[in-house]
Amino acid sequence: MIRHIRILLRAHLRDERRAGEVTRVIIPFGIVALLVIPMAVGIDTPLLDQIGPGMFWAVLVLFGTIVTQRQSAAWGESRRDVLTLLGVDPAARFAAAALSATILLVGFAVAIAAVTILLYDPSLTGLGWLALLIPLACAGLAMVGTIAGSVAGGVGTRSSLAPLLVVPISVPILLAAAQATEGLRAGAGILRWILL
Repeated sequence: MIRHIRILLRAHLRDERRAGEVTRVIIPFGIVALLVIPMAVGIDTPLLDQIGPGMFWAVLVLFGTIVTQRQSAAWGESRRDVLTLLGVDPAARFAAAALSATILLVGFAVAIAAVTILLYDPSLTGLGWLALLIPLACAGLAMVGTIAGSVAGGVGTRSSLAPLLVVPISVPILLAAAQATEGLRAGAGILRWILL
């Protein structure tokens, strides 16, 4: 099964490298979304410092949904049928899709984190915890998105149904990540938010 996961993971990442949707489309739009808020709010530095981490997590969840759906949409029905005929375990397919989406989401998060730091200038404390928190949130979002993509896969309206499934289910991930970040800024404990 691990061999199948590695092969499928490489195939997912190769498909993304060829298409370049995350690097050429989704990352720039995520950056633009982060740019729009300071323009709307104005140059109120304390306010930007306060809302910066929340904006980071909101953009990560909203655009992360697109990343995970792109992954599941790229593998059509015929490709899934071939994998079934080859005897590839569905758990291996899920694990590979979730891992590849996690890798892409972490890359997206790193790109928008740099822009968030430049634009919002949040007070950064607990970088070690943030280095743990970002991949955990990305993994959670990737798993939810992969499951929703599979559920919506049989429906012809996948592009509109899957985000409707992912975003409400991702709210606890968004809340836990945002509250953990606020806990880090305030010097409070964040373990309960990480466990959520």
